[in-house]
Amino acid sequence: MGKVTYVAVDGTRHTIELADGENVMRGALYNEIDGIIGECGGGLACATCHCYVDETWADRLGQPATREEGELLEAASAPRRPTSRLSCQIVMAPEFDGLVVHLPETQY
Repeated sequence: MGKVTYVAVDGTRHTIELADGENVMRGALYNEIDGIIGECGGGLACATCHCYVDETWADRLGQPATREEGELLEAASAPRRPTSRLSCQIVMAPEFDGLVVHLPETQY
């Protein structure tokens, strides 16, 4: 179990504990954090769980976005940035304890 901090556009921070093996999108949904919708339930079929991985964590995730994830990020309503990821594709692991993700202004 590790901590993940979600940072809203207005700077509000929500830190939760997330079990190893659970994805960052579900952590937001289970804890009613505004800014993550997760319409497809984590099926890699939408981009409503778009987030920006904090610069300090961008290289530490180890796995870049897959081609499929990249295509969805290109179609997302929020602008894609170098640290854009779909939070359903970030799976909690012990080495990610303290992860920080920023939420876009909108998911639609």
